[in-house]
Amino acid sequence: MVFRRLFGLDENPTPAPSGPAGPVDPTGQPAVDAEAETAVIRRIAAALDAMPEDRARYLAGYAYILSRAALADMQVTDAETAAMEQIVVETGAIPEAEAVLVVEMAKTQSKLYGATEDYIITRDWSSRATTDQKLALLRACYLVGAANGSISAEENAALMQIGSEFALDADQVKSVRSEFYEKLSVVQALRAQQAASAEPAEA
Repeated sequence: MVFRRLFGLDENPTPAPSGPAGPVDPTGQPAVDAEAETAVIRRIAAALDAMPEDRARYLAGYAYILSRAALADMQVTDAETAAMEQIVVETGAIPEAEAVLVVEMAKTQSKLYGATEDYIITRDWSSRATTDQKLALLRACYLVGAANGSISAEENAALMQIGSEFALDADQVKSVRSEFYEKLSVVQALRAQQAASAEPAEA
């Protein structure tokens, strides 16, 4: 697939281990049959192939890392998908229809190979990006995580890890995180607890 070709990754990865319920990937989720590539994925590959290779590689990595952030809690909601599509439209300066295809491919690749290739793809993208681009993508990842109104503990941990893999310093990562402080699920739970404690007791 084009994402794997762009990043120079093995086109024939080690098959996921099989279990009683069928093949599973390293995260324990059902494995996707790599040979069952859909017409949608082929259209995405064609869209990226039409771009200059360096631009396609940049956008593919960008979308993949957004999907990595969204999948940190093992699910991608419609709101998160919509946020990713809008971000890719703005970042890639491409039509919405193409952005939808790029995001769908990124989600598929992240689900299939994420446990083994998150680090490789993130560091590859980071090595070609400026500090401002890294900060912009980290902020975009937080926007995706907050799309449902709350950033889960799993998502927050993944976002902090992404910031580390970008080789950003701790203060830079914390600065971006502070912009979304009230969206963190742990903070929202604390706020709810404080509000409940402040309610007057019933007579």
